[in-house]
This record gives sequence, structure tokens and C-alpha cells, in this order.
Amino acid sequence: MIQGTDIGGIYVVHGIQGYEEREQILTDLLHRQYKLDFEFVTESKDQAENDVWLKKYFSEDIKEILPRGGMYCTLVHILIYEKILQNNDRFAIIFENDVCFIGSDFIEKIKLVSQEASQLEEGFLISLENSTLLFPSWKKVKKGKYLYEATKGRCAGAYMIDRKAAEIMLDYIKEQKCTEVIDWWHNTLVKQGVLKMYWAHPPLTEQGSFNGKLTSSISIRSNGYIRRFRWLSQKFVKMYITRWFR
Repeated sequence: MIQGTDIGGIYVVHGIQGYEEREQILTDLLHRQYKLDFEFVTESKDQAENDVWLKKYFSEDIKEILPRGGMYCTLVHILIYEKILQNNDRFAIIFENDVCFIGSDFIEKIKLVSQEASQLEEGFLISLENSTLLFPSWKKVKKGKYLYEATKGRCAGAYMIDRKAAEIMLDYIKEQKCTEVIDWWHNTLVKQGVLKMYWAHPPLTEQGSFNGKLTSSISIRSNGYIRRFRWLSQKFVKMYITRWFR
């Protein structure tokens, strides 16, 4: 919970093993630095239980469609939606385990985002990140406005979701099983008009597997100075130059 907001749960999509160092980094960042209560969520250590979940949520040929990492990452996002309903969270934040905050004022920013989100129609996802380096056009940006309707997400490394959206997605799965990695599936639901998508601007986070600081549970990208330089260069161009022409 974040005091002064309707954000009930903060959940981190995490790997079942091999990410102990990342777990410590995130604990230091989220709990010690920002004083946030959060929960790491993983698949089960019991493969039989995982198989039950895979059958429940995914198409029968999902193992042929998605690599193991993408499949289990998507599974954990869906398990978090179940937790949101169980915990009756009005809003929840979902981070993947390579989240990096932009600046040191995340709490102040997320309070403004939450306040504006309270005025939205239920059934939405709010992208908090800049991982695809997509931003609202300068023509649309207004002073004091933080949320902008979008036709697709910006990956699934950091987003805020309301309880209704979690309910909608879980109901959708009962009729049409998931056949895509989580961010593509979000985009499919937005395209079909099942969910509303918004971008928070300025963005609050970026993925370490994109900006060169970290690697993610499923990323094939390496971290390092060269990737960091490329990221910063592209971010500058796309945020401050090309947006004028959109």
C-alpha cells in the first residue's frame, strides 16, 4: 500500500531461482529506500502445480509458441491478477524484476498518477515505463496532466492496473486462453477494446534490461557501457526531437 493513494498491492514478477542478488537489490530499493511493502511472486516449485496453471490459463500448444522464460513470466503476471482479486486491491502496481526508477521522486509521481487514475473508467492498464521509447506527442501533452490514452503498451516491466482490469483478463482467459507473451497479450486486448491503455508521462521507470543497467529473467540483451550509451542516445532523440513530428 502507498499512503494517500488507492494502490493496495505492489507485486514483483520474479524468477523461482538464480535471482538471489536481484532480489536483494530490489529489497534494498523498494523496501529500504522507498519504504514500500511489496511481494515477490513466482511460479511454483512444484512442476505439477505449474502444469495445472498452464492448462488453466494457456492454449494447449503454448509450449510450442512461447519459450519457457516468456511463458513462465506471463504465467506469473496472471497469477498476480488472481492475487489482486483475492486482496481486493482497487489499484495495484506490477514490476518485473529489472525495474529501475527514473529520478528519486517515484512516490510523489505515483501519487499524482493514482489521483488522475481515480477519474478513469474502470478496466485499464497504465504503462509507467519508457522501455519502447514511445512518448505522447508534444501536441497532446498538457501541464498538470499525467495520463494519456494509447493504442498499445510499452512492454510490461512496470504498470498500474485496477481491479476491474484484472477481473476482465481472468474472465477473458476462461473463454479464450492466452496464446502470447504478456505485453503482446495486453496489446491484443487493447486492440479488441477489452481493456483501455494509458501511458504515464513523464514515465516513472525503465527496464534495466533495456537501459543497460541490468538483465531481466527472460532478456537476451546484455548489460554494459555500450548498451547504456546507445540507450541514452536513443532516449534523447526520441523524447526531445522526434516527438515534435508526431
